[in-house]
Amino acid sequence: MVAAMMTAANLGARVTGWGFVVFTIGSVGWMLVGASTGQSNLLATNAFLTLVNGVGIWRWLGRQATYEDGGTKAKETSRRSAAPTLFTATGIAGMPVVDSAGEEQGKAVEALVECETGAVSYVVVATGGFAGVQEALRAVPRDALEFHCDRLVLRMTADRFEALDPLDHGDWPAEAAAPAGARR
Repeated sequence: MVAAMMTAANLGARVTGWGFVVFTIGSVGWMLVGASTGQSNLLATNAFLTLVNGVGIWRWLGRQATYEDGGTKAKETSRRSAAPTLFTATGIAGMPVVDSAGEEQGKAVEALVECETGAVSYVVVATGGFAGVQEALRAVPRDALEFHCDRLVLRMTADRFEALDPLDHGDWPAEAAAPAGARR
């Protein structure tokens, strides 16, 4: 159960990777039980799970952790250099979205990027609810946001933000509508 919570929580490569380590310990333990009690199906099933968990460890503690480390290093280095300050695109998910008064309005869940230009078209912001239940999603156009290293700031009032039409969870627009009253 602990391993399942660690992998399902999506708290970064290392937590997910260590969840696979816990899964591996469990599957090795069940292999020992299967071998000592003559339960060949239990042994075979958990041998396969051990291989799958090994791939998970390699993927999350190896490859993905290296990617996250590279992005984090570039982000930190850019904050100390004359170059434009960077943050990772994957870092947008989970960033707080605040109004101009600094009041949190929600969390960014995804940024949609234009293929041709690489520019952000809009950011989907989640409000309300708990753990995704009863949350409302809204598409906020790029020009209605200020991107900061640790948060996104709305260039509209909280009332205007709340007036944006909620998105259907599986039906996001090809482009965000320009919000009424947004500063340009």
